[in-house]
Parts: sequence; structure tokens; C-alpha cells
Amino acid sequence: MKHFYSICVSLCFSCSVFAQCADGRYRDMIFPEYSSTENVEYGSNTLFSGAEQSLMMDVYEPANDSETNRPLVIFAHGGFFIAGDKDGTEVKPACIDLAKMGYVTASINYRLGFPIQLDLEQPMAEAVLRGVHDMKAAVRWFRKDAAENGNTYRIDPNEIYIAGVSAGGFITLQHAYIDNLSELPSYIDFDNPGLGGGIEGESGNEGYSSDIKAVISIAGALSDTTHVDMGEVPACIFHGTGDTVVPFDSDMLIIANTFPVTEVDGSNSVDQKLTELGITHCFEIYEGQGHVPSDGNNAYYDTTLSIISNFLSHFVCDIELDCEYREINVGMEEETFELFSVYPNPAENFLTIVCANNFSSTQIELLDLSGRVVAGKVVFGRTEWDIRNLSAGHYILKAFDETGVQIRYLVIE
Repeated sequence: MKHFYSICVSLCFSCSVFAQCADGRYRDMIFPEYSSTENVEYGSNTLFSGAEQSLMMDVYEPANDSETNRPLVIFAHGGFFIAGDKDGTEVKPACIDLAKMGYVTASINYRLGFPIQLDLEQPMAEAVLRGVHDMKAAVRWFRKDAAENGNTYRIDPNEIYIAGVSAGGFITLQHAYIDNLSELPSYIDFDNPGLGGGIEGESGNEGYSSDIKAVISIAGALSDTTHVDMGEVPACIFHGTGDTVVPFDSDMLIIANTFPVTEVDGSNSVDQKLTELGITHCFEIYEGQGHVPSDGNNAYYDTTLSIISNFLSHFVCDIELDCEYREINVGMEEETFELFSVYPNPAENFLTIVCANNFSSTQIELLDLSGRVVAGKVVFGRTEWDIRNLSAGHYILKAFDETGVQIRYLVIE
């Protein structure tokens, strides 16, 4: 894995947000639980077919949190603008984990679909623009809610970030760096359904700003890096060099490895442009990896989440930018465990578990950092557990019997 970062610039932030950064907030999972509100309607607009669609999002917050003015991160899922959902595995775990760090997060559904025809260049560009319009409406919804509805989710309207994966990465990068209609392809027909409203669109919440503080893109691309101007928003980008779905460099976007669509500038080209202009950014290169390796691979997910938390906390907490991997704490202190002990930690192939009670069984569960149980075992006394089939990464080891529950943080290498 290769890491790059530019020289960070000094910015001025509110003291109230700085105060929240104490005790690891916005960098570690200091909240053991999160809460979610599903299917919040943030707007509506017309599909390419002419049908009307309500636009929904799921909102995640740290449970039992008393803070106000919390930074917000809005995610857009992948799916090549023909599939995908706001609860997809490429976005939901990060929404949950960032909420456990103290952020408010939202995962949006945006309009999908485009006419299938021999030349897909225009339909695809128009699908991306519909997605950008919807993301802008989501940003505006939170600012409108903060101004008119008592700030339901207690967000700081000046601390709004957007993040996208694959198709969502296209949306976030175009949102960040396309500022006016002249930068859009000339062949886009704004008279087609759902494309009115210029660069801002007509998906709702007009009268409020869609500006963002920074952008995150995982396996996304920009239509043309010439749209990036000096002084534009910082970025955190991720891409695998072996990605055959979205080009790593400037290359042709191809559907299903068969149908050419249009040439785009992938993350490597975006990195070069940001570096040239001196725009603060992180770029994580996944050598030899394909499309979105962080989806389903714990090791790459951990690295991605770590760098995202570093990047965001640079702005939220006014700390030095760090684009390298950093181990994230999960808010659980090391202690002497009464139910069980475990070694080695970090572990590689086998894990030894020693139960304190030799006369009754202990249920062991292994959870990933999103809280999903990935393995389980009932153990007696001293037990050796074969973990060679598990991906490298960070886990939570949970043990429970009739006397109680205990938890330990585990690293598998």
C-alpha cells in the first residue's frame, strides 16, 4: 500500500468543535453503540423515464451523545448508476463506524437508470449529473433542517463532507470540482427528464448552499481534471491499480469489460492534478487490487477507514494531516479478563483461548468493526481456534456465559 499527502494548509475552526476532539472523539470509536433513522425523505425529482421518485436517506448518529454542532459525512453508494442501495456493504459499515467516532453520517439513495443504447456516453453523463443534483439536494436538506426545523440531527452546517464509492465516487468528485455548466459535456441535453435547474438541479431544498468542506472518493473518477481549479476543496481518494471497472489512470470507462462508454480521469490522474495545484489531499493506492477492495476485505476496509478518519479529523480537530494507516481504538480498555484470556494478539494462524471456568461452556463470537459476527465457537477450558480462513484486520472478540459478557480487541495479521 502506497501513501501520499500534500502539505496541509492552516485553517481556522470553531473552538467548540475543537473541544469535542478531546478523548479521541472523531478519531476512535469512543461510542459502543449507534442509532439510525431510516428512510428520511430529503427531496424528489424525475427519473430518466419521466416518473417521479422520492429521494431517501438513512441517518446514523452516536448513541447517547449530548454534543451539538457535529460534523456530517454524506455517503453515496456504488452500482454503475443502474443498481445499488443506501444500505450497501460498500457504504453502511463506514457510516456506522464513523458514527461510533462521533460523526453524524447519512447514506443516500439517488436516481438510478439511463437509456440503454449503442452510444452510452451521453446517457451515462446525464445519469452522473442526476446523481450530483441529488447529492447537492441532500447537502441542502441538512442546512435547511438546521435553519428551519431545529437541527434534527444536531449537525454543524459548516462541517459537511461528502463521500462516495465507485459510482458514488463519480458523484462526489463531480460535485466537488464541477462549478458551472460550461464544465459539463456539451452533449448533455438539459431538456431531458430530471436535468433541469442548471448545476444545482431541482431535487429540493432550494435557497440553501450545497457547498462542502472536503470530498472522499473510493474508486471514483472525474470527467476531466481540467475542471479542478486552485483553491478548491481538499480530497481523500482511494483506488486499486488493477481496477478494471473504473480506470486507475485516464482511460476508457468500460461496462462489463465489453462496452466502452467514455474516457474519464481516474484517481491517479486526479492525484496528479491536486498535487500540481497544491490542494490538500490524501491518496491511498491499493497495489494490484481491483475494484473497491475495501468492500468485503477487512484489511483494506481497516486501512480505508483509518485514513478517512485521519483526513476528516485534520479539518474537524485542526491536527496535522496524516495519510498513513493508524490503528483505531474501539473504546475498550485493556483489562484482566475473568471469563477468558486469549493469545497471541496479534494472531496469525491460530488463536488460543483459555476460559477461567473449566466446568462450564463459554460462547465466543468474533465481530468485525461494523459489529457483524463473522465467526463463533463454544469453548471449554483451553481451546485452540484455527483462524486461517479469516481476513487480516481488526476484530472484537466477545465472550459470554451465565456470569456475564466480556470483550477484547483482537488483531489478525
